[in-house]
Amino acid sequence: MTTEQYYYGLGRRKAAVARVRLYPGTGTVVVNGAPVNEVILRPSSRQDMLRPLSVTETDRRFNVQVKVDGGGISGWAGAIRLGIARALVAADEGYRRSLRANGLLTRDPREKERKKFGLKRARKAPQFTKR
Repeated sequence: MTTEQYYYGLGRRKAAVARVRLYPGTGTVVVNGAPVNEVILRPSSRQDMLRPLSVTETDRRFNVQVKVDGGGISGWAGAIRLGIARALVAADEGYRRSLRANGLLTRDPREKERKKFGLKRARKAPQFTKR
């Protein structure tokens, strides 16, 4: 753990919560103590997760350190994306306009719908028998 200056951003998506720290550096990304390639296996998710850095052209200026828990890998990627975007705004307020224009500062509000009684899942009903 380093004690140097960092910028913090909190990201949430589905049930996942990501606490993101941006350190000045060369562009390494560490998620829960492991390289991002070992944690987020799907390349499209990884690319989408790092989109705030590519939009602001800061992918080689900051090292990203993330602690994420809750939910699954897809939720993790979305939470990390929002956390990185918020940390970039904390680092430089000038990035807000481009991040907002690309929809990277908006939290995705979709959550799992609760199960209703008498149903098998949130909306799936038992098979109907006429007679």
